[in-house]
Amino acid sequence: MSAETDLARLARPSGGLAMVAMDQRESLRTMLAGHRPDPVPDEELVRFKLAVARTVGPHASGFLIDRTYGYEKVVGERLLPDDCGLILAADALVHHVAGGPVEETRLDDAVDPAAARARGVAALKLLVIWRRDADREARLAMSAEFVRRCAAAGLLSVLEGVVRPGPGATGTDFDDLLLEAARELGGLRPSLYKAQVPRHGQAPPDQVERVCERVTATVPVPWVVLSQGVPVADFPACVRVACRAGASGFLAGRAIWSDTLADPARLLHTRSVDRLRMLGKIVDATARPWQQAAA
Repeated sequence: MSAETDLARLARPSGGLAMVAMDQRESLRTMLAGHRPDPVPDEELVRFKLAVARTVGPHASGFLIDRTYGYEKVVGERLLPDDCGLILAADALVHHVAGGPVEETRLDDAVDPAAARARGVAALKLLVIWRRDADREARLAMSAEFVRRCAAAGLLSVLEGVVRPGPGATGTDFDDLLLEAARELGGLRPSLYKAQVPRHGQAPPDQVERVCERVTATVPVPWVVLSQGVPVADFPACVRVACRAGASGFLAGRAIWSDTLADPARLLHTRSVDRLRMLGKIVDATARPWQQAAA
């Protein structure tokens, strides 16, 4: 198995993936503003990210961070244990409104894949905002270039497709677009595909499971769910349903730590660590091991 398809560095002994995302940037600043004096300085973002790395990272099989806020310290201070694979975000994010949702992304050319690998990075991640518009082919080409760059550097590639249905879209429209993104982006054969939970988990479990089964049948590589849009309390059930339908685990941020912002020093040790341990048990019991999905 080649270096760019071997997910062992991101996996638990069971073959499932229980990974923490800490690459939020302006959206994290907005979240912190509800608990800190506004404006929130860059140092506050870094402080929170490093606290998550130190406290929650040892219980994760993988940890995702961006180069701007915290990567250098995570690497330089060796904050993660050897069995937690480091993932570096390779996306530059475009916001139409400061602190608002990400509207578009591009490859961050400041991220050097070879240099990242030399510093112990296991994988790069690219977020793609997937829409049916005139830029669709350009996004597909960008994604293919990302996968190529990772393979050339001997790094794993994590490709994240986040769909944005247009005005008036229904839940069925969301699922259709999610499957369309999975087919086209997953077809590029990244090391790992990352998808939203169908309907953000706000549908009967059997409906969510059927869509997840279609993702499994569509994507020719292992895939995991993210937690964006899913209430914290609902995420464990969503992970169980997705894994039962063929997902290999999760790469999630907000569902792990978003309710600790008021008092991270105390709440990360209790809420986040306990939650991640529980999610790890769900993954061990229900996830499709990445080795099976990659076969």
